[in-house]
Amino acid sequence: MKQDSARNAAYTVDCEDYVHVVKFNPFDSGDSCALIAYGGNNYVVVGTCRFQEEDAEVEGMQYKTLRTFHHGIRVDAIAWSPETRLDALPPQLRFCTAASDKKLRLFTSDLQDKNEYKEFDGHSDYINDLVFAPKEGQEVASVSDDHTCRVWDLEGNEKAHFVLRSPGMSVCWHPEEAFKLMVAEKNGTIRFYDLLTQQAILSLECEQKPLMSADWCLKNTLKIGAVAGSDWLIWDIAHSSYPQDKRPVHVDRARLFRWSRVNENLFATTGFPGKTNTQVLVHHLGHPQPILIGTAAVGSGLTWHRTLPLCAVGGDHKIFFWVTEM
Repeated sequence: MKQDSARNAAYTVDCEDYVHVVKFNPFDSGDSCALIAYGGNNYVVVGTCRFQEEDAEVEGMQYKTLRTFHHGIRVDAIAWSPETRLDALPPQLRFCTAASDKKLRLFTSDLQDKNEYKEFDGHSDYINDLVFAPKEGQEVASVSDDHTCRVWDLEGNEKAHFVLRSPGMSVCWHPEEAFKLMVAEKNGTIRFYDLLTQQAILSLECEQKPLMSADWCLKNTLKIGAVAGSDWLIWDIAHSSYPQDKRPVHVDRARLFRWSRVNENLFATTGFPGKTNTQVLVHHLGHPQPILIGTAAVGSGLTWHRTLPLCAVGGDHKIFFWVTEM
């Protein structure tokens, strides 16, 4: 059974701004719809999605905007808080952004009158990634071109500060490893820090650079993936600090790596935005070739649905969604 691997997006949503970053909520918000946030030049928009793959009554997909947050500056990254609940009274949305002015902004809303935001100041260069503590959501970790990883409380106080040897590109906090932080550096090193002792406890090596993005597999805590140069790389940290598997995938350079949240062998990568198109590839570790090849007009961002083998990429006034087989 050979699927035609090159295909257009299964669904698209029109957006009022260029989409720099898009993020499905990775946590259960108590609602049957998936929460998605996207960031543009001035706004963060939060909406809900429901797909025919999970609900036969839906034709294709249903998208609804819940709220648009004025941001006033380009959004570079978004992280969801596990404290976001749509089933609470009143509901609570909470997320944090990184912006081009080197600040983090924490947004909290009840979708009615209460809309608060707080700025976290401290990084001296661009912030490349951020993540909430996955259990309680009482801390945020961020990594920056200023060669630091910082951990903040929700008041914006710095609780921990790790000095890196090169720009920090990705930071991951795994729900099953709540006292460890994974930090990936542009020079090709991925380190794990113990948050209690604030010491590095393990490091992995790409042996190539620039490392642009790395991710910690939700379904298997021993699996780490990354893109560096034009290759994807996979580590099994139980066996070696060097990649177990690697493959060249993107003609120029690879930009992002994200594990699926439903299958430990499924992951996606994107290439650098070309003059017109960004390549989106979905890979399965059992297959020598990508199982899906998509393109998004000047795409940016990459995110997987919490419970479906479905990923999304932002683009020029659009979000593109691809559905893959398990």
